[in-house]
Amino acid sequence: MQRDTDFRVHVFSSSSELVEKLHEKWDSGKEKPYPAMYSSVFGGIILDPAMMVIPIDDHMVHRGHGVFDTSIILNGYLYELDAHLDRFLRSAAKAKISSPFPRSTLRSILVQLTAASRCTEGTLRFWLTSGPGNFLLSPSGCPTSAFYAVVIKDKIYQHREGVKVITSTIPMKSPLFATMKNVNYLPNVLCVMEAEEKGAFASIWVDEEGYIAEGPNVNVAFITHDKELILPFFDKILRGCTATRLLELAPKLVEQGRLKDVRTANLTVEEAKGSAEMMYVGSTLPLLPIVMWDEKPIGDGLVGELTMALSDLLWDDMVAGPETQRLLVTYA
Repeated sequence: MQRDTDFRVHVFSSSSELVEKLHEKWDSGKEKPYPAMYSSVFGGIILDPAMMVIPIDDHMVHRGHGVFDTSIILNGYLYELDAHLDRFLRSAAKAKISSPFPRSTLRSILVQLTAASRCTEGTLRFWLTSGPGNFLLSPSGCPTSAFYAVVIKDKIYQHREGVKVITSTIPMKSPLFATMKNVNYLPNVLCVMEAEEKGAFASIWVDEEGYIAEGPNVNVAFITHDKELILPFFDKILRGCTATRLLELAPKLVEQGRLKDVRTANLTVEEAKGSAEMMYVGSTLPLLPIVMWDEKPIGDGLVGELTMALSDLLWDDMVAGPETQRLLVTYA
């Protein structure tokens, strides 16, 4: 058995030696999942994944002082980029983080990054932090805020199979933190881990008044037996961009006579569990049917017809929606 005194930590003698070590992870010949990153610290776009790093003294790393958002890349288009960018900046304002660039520059960087990545399907994730500078609580010693973004290759597709969920026992965030998309996702992580330990996909948060709130990183929606589409009020939870878009698109089913109404409301656990259909709503899904909650079926325990009709509305919007929702990327 090796003694602690026998262990020797390697000291890198040069930056070139360190870079060589970093490349060992990525030089396996496999396709790189992160084709491009932007860093305001470096001042440009990075194509080498070994160099996709952020400073350890960035206050997002050691204090959680940062916000983020995600936009979908599908068929060479960025979906709802402007909606996500607007929410991103609202989150930053709540977190008291100023951007190093105006909104137009942030948008241009994200579009150029996507083009440089040559990725036509995946996600575009971006962060705004109070920046590197020291290890204190206050960001007052940080010279400037920092902006990072990365393109992640991924498959985006419609979900047609239902999942099981549980009621989370992990306390949900207070409204101040729940309504801004900040990087403190420890409650969300523990929420998902709890569900996985119980054989479920994810979980549902219930607020202190006993009303349905949201999932760990998605909104939740219900269809009543009276064919009403209901989403919880957004006053204590994150206003999802996809959930907002669903509320805009769903009235089409009302016009067709398939839905009776579309609204937001408070729902008790009893009311929610008694719904005819249930679903998660989020950018990367965009809609995921839920067929069982706390080991009890939702409705007849099958993926509902109206759930899939709503899924089709969102999917059609993603692949063939108006220019206000889809931005064509011009690849190099």
